[in-house]
Order: sequence, then structure tokens, then C-alpha cells
Amino acid sequence: MPGPSLASSDPVPPAAPRRRRGGGTLALAVLACLVERPMHPYEMAATLRTRGRGDSIKVNYGSLYAVVEGLRRQGLIEAQETARAGRRPERTVYRVTDAGSAELVSSLAELLSVPTKEYLQYEAGLSLLPVLAPDVALGLLQARARRLVETLDERRRLRAEVLEAGLPRLFVVEYEYMTALLQAELDFTTALVADMEAGTLDGMARWASLHGSAATTTDPVSTDPVTTDTVSTDTVTTDTASAPPAPARGRRPAGSRP
Repeated sequence: MPGPSLASSDPVPPAAPRRRRGGGTLALAVLACLVERPMHPYEMAATLRTRGRGDSIKVNYGSLYAVVEGLRRQGLIEAQETARAGRRPERTVYRVTDAGSAELVSSLAELLSVPTKEYLQYEAGLSLLPVLAPDVALGLLQARARRLVETLDERRRLRAEVLEAGLPRLFVVEYEYMTALLQAELDFTTALVADMEAGTLDGMARWASLHGSAATTTDPVSTDPVTTDTVSTDTVTTDTASAPPAPARGRRPAGSRP
């Protein structure tokens, strides 16, 4: 019995992100597999692996069975049959329900139409950039730019090979999207490196002073522009003339209790 077909009418994009049922993009990938035909979890994993879905979806094959069970409990998929082949363990074949097909369509509508905040590691690193000395940060950014160039060259080579093999472009659009993001990241990083090398990045002088001489009245770890000028390096300098003498070894200070 074939599974329910996806709605042919245009889905109405949500006005704001909603809480998806099923949980995560791996659940959507499972639903997409079952829209094609009923499968058991091992076949789902093999299909995702063969199609390289791990490049665009965080596929944790160890948790796939838990995702399948979660979809079943929510009524988004259901068991079609359980069979055993020879001495192999029993395998349950699942199919998507009408509710599962509707959830897949509405979730994809949200993913494609509603921009959401994604916390990127590079963004986090840039937000903490002043913690490093300018010359150290510059070297790291230059290294990242070189790696991005190598990555982009390899991605473009692979894309050309795939298209020459006859795979329609429809099936590599997510690959092109990621390549475009990496190119934008390279352009940004290259421009930032150029500004730092020329000394034209606004705030460079203050950044350098954070990691400069001991006379600089600032905290070399703080990145808060409001508080950096209020922290003096004198606060971390021990004045041996004014510090109270330490008690001699084996003697307690006067007035102290044993």
C-alpha cells in the first residue's frame, strides 16, 4: 500500500518559527524517506548515507531508531509489517501517515521561508576577537582564509564532476548554497584581514593598547569598551612596601585562635 502523497497545493509559509513535531531535521529526513516508500530503519540509514545527506543534515545513525520511535509515538509514522529474513533480527517496516506528510510539508515550508538565528562558531570567535593580540588574531584569520580557498576549490571541482556525470542541478542546490556561504565568509575574512594589515580597522589602536605595555591602563582580557579604561594594571601590581608582613613559619599572628 503506497504512502500518502504530499499536498500539491502551495503550503502557506508560517509568519514565525514554530515548534516542530517529530524533532529536528533528522526526523524530517526520515519522513522524506518514507514519503517515497515504506522502509525499515536500517534502509532509511542506508538511503541517507548513499545520498550524502550527512553533508547538510546532522545525521546521527546511533539515534535514528529513537527518532523513528518518537515519530511513531506522535502518529506521524506507523508500522506496516514486521518480518524476519533468515537468521537476521526482526525488522519493522514503517510508512508515513497523513499527519506525517502534513508535518513534513509544513516543516519544510518553515525551513525554506522563515530565516532563523543560527549560532555559528566563526561568529562566536569573532565576537571574542579582542581577547587575542592583534598580530595573533591576524595570523589566525589569514590561516582561515587560506583554508577557505582550498575548501572552495575542492567543492567547485566536485560539483563540476557531479554535474558532468549527469546528476540534475536540482539535487545539488544545497551544496551550491553552502559553497556560496563559504565564498561570502572568504570575502568577509579577506576584507577584514586587509583592514587589519593596513591599520584602518576602527578600534585597532585601542585593541593594540589592550595588549601593549604595562603602562596601559586597561584589562588585557576585557572586551567591554565601557569598562576597559577603568581597570588599571596597577591593581595587579604587588606593592611589597605596603603589604602586611607574612607571619613567620611556625608562629601564629597575635590574636589568632589555634
